[in-house]
Amino acid sequence: MPLIDKPLSELYLYEGRNPKPSDHAAYWERALAEMKAVDPQVELVPSEFQVPFADCFDLYFTGVRGARIYAKYIRPKNVPGPHPAVVQFHGYSGSSGDWQDKLGYAALGFSLFSMDCRGQGGRSEDTGGVKGTTLNGHFIRGLNDDPDNLLFRHIFLDAAQLAGIAMSMPEVDPTRVGAFGGSQGGALTIACAALEPRIKRLAPVFPFLSDYLRVWEMDLAKDAYSELKTFFRHFDPQHKRENDIFTKLGYIDIQHLADRIQGEVLMAVGLSDTVCPPSTQFAAYNKIQAPKQVEIFPDFGHEHLPGFHDKTMQFFIKL
Repeated sequence: MPLIDKPLSELYLYEGRNPKPSDHAAYWERALAEMKAVDPQVELVPSEFQVPFADCFDLYFTGVRGARIYAKYIRPKNVPGPHPAVVQFHGYSGSSGDWQDKLGYAALGFSLFSMDCRGQGGRSEDTGGVKGTTLNGHFIRGLNDDPDNLLFRHIFLDAAQLAGIAMSMPEVDPTRVGAFGGSQGGALTIACAALEPRIKRLAPVFPFLSDYLRVWEMDLAKDAYSELKTFFRHFDPQHKRENDIFTKLGYIDIQHLADRIQGEVLMAVGLSDTVCPPSTQFAAYNKIQAPKQVEIFPDFGHEHLPGFHDKTMQFFIKL
């Protein structure tokens, strides 16, 4: 087996390298208070895409800092009583995608909510100076500003807020809501369940946004993490602020949120992943205190992991 990181036995013991800010808990309590003070002004618009067994809606809500956030909402028809739901998150710079690949959950009697991250490839706004897409450079947005203005703080809050909106729907049983996604979507799955601890089950796949310092030390600040190198080259070329920068990134490092999770976790890791190195993923996984299991794919990287989508669906059926 190719080895691009630590041996598996060491991965299960790895605790992460990126510093955690001393006021991390207070930071996120303040952020959640800001989110809860927002009137979400939820709007449901019937989508042009419809199927016989479910209603499909374009869902809009207002997140922190006034951004209108978009999500696809698929609600099954003819399901008696409140039913389970899942919240889905997409990869970096992408979008919620097409409707058709989400219909399996509706066919099983689940509502499904799939969010567009603000400023990326979908319809959600980024209100940080302009409306519409800003697409790239998101996890370095705010590093030269107050930590409360980090863009991924807002995106993490959007994820938690959407889960809360899903739970508030009269047709949804708030005790049976799950979350899933890969890469950035895996990171948002973890952040969502940490900030909205009523999430009952979560299935993150090779999560991004974890243990930035480890990525840097492995010389893997490329691909999804390339903006980290870009930031240093433009704004700290001699790394005089390196410790402060990585500490500020600690606010939006999912490993430092993972111990807040209360739902059951099914995670997948490819041991040949050079985009989100396995050790960075285990930094988050090892801090989860809730019931958990991880599926290992030794020869796979940041790519489709055969059979894991099926395992994820079976995992959620138990809701």
